[in-house]
Amino acid sequence: NNIVKFNSQRINSLKLKKEEVNIVPCSTFALYTSLKSILESGDEVIVIQPSYYTYAPSIVLNGGIPVYYDLDNDFAINWDKLQNCISDRTKAIIINSPQNPTGKMWTASDWEHLYQLIKNQEIYLISEEIYDIYCYDEILHYSPFFHPELKKRTFSIFSFGKMFHATGWKVSYLLASEELLENFRCHQQYISYSSNAPCQYAIAKYLEVFNPSDNQKMMQNKRNIFNELIKDTPLQVEQKAEGGFFQLVNFRNVSKTMTDIEFSKWLTVEKKVSCLPLSAFYHSKQDSDYIRFSFAKKDDVIIQALEYLKKNL
Repeated sequence: NNIVKFNSQRINSLKLKKEEVNIVPCSTFALYTSLKSILESGDEVIVIQPSYYTYAPSIVLNGGIPVYYDLDNDFAINWDKLQNCISDRTKAIIINSPQNPTGKMWTASDWEHLYQLIKNQEIYLISEEIYDIYCYDEILHYSPFFHPELKKRTFSIFSFGKMFHATGWKVSYLLASEELLENFRCHQQYISYSSNAPCQYAIAKYLEVFNPSDNQKMMQNKRNIFNELIKDTPLQVEQKAEGGFFQLVNFRNVSKTMTDIEFSKWLTVEKKVSCLPLSAFYHSKQDSDYIRFSFAKKDDVIIQALEYLKKNL
């Protein structure tokens, strides 16, 4: 009931029935079990890249075939290219908004555009929305569960671990129609059976007083500190993260010859500031001009790291 109430209080209010809510151990479990409940051998699942590394293995382990759609360098959806990935074997599309690693977010018009693409096929959406409260510069989070038609075919995945900075507690939740959840629970019963019960009670109580805007403002301030200080280095931010915990940075002003993997290793080992290469988020591991930093750190750590890069790059 507290999850239902929490979602009803969003700016883009989600009117839920408690039968549409399911507690899960974590978002990775929710993604895997959602796929388990809908896939048959040989079904195709579209993965929008760059993407989190668990998506493709979860598809393959459930007998599916990943079909990769690579975003252009502006990381916006090219609808013609996405449409070209859809076939008569497409069973699902995995979408992450706010997205890791790009920080891009889907708008209400994006979801409507997607609906028009898939409305005549039985295609499900696995919507990972674990950074849902971390949206910046007054950009609003839209869930496909907000769309009256898409919600019938959507598994919307959320994370209390990300929401409360308590990832070790391993409690998340999933929204889906009663029909989809019926099959989902048949599989959950034999994979995890239940979730962390004591933490469920604690989270339910905390939801009664939790104000997501406090966490959102804190994280936006960290993003702003990062983006302001990085201006004093040769590293270049081309697009501020619209949401999430991560910022992509172009490193080509520092090196024209190193691959993103080589640059990430060099920055981490030689300059003592860790990052990830964007190529790590692609199945092909193709080279890129970008690295990913996390600003989900203490303010003084962000400041110390960027002051060090300012002096040493």
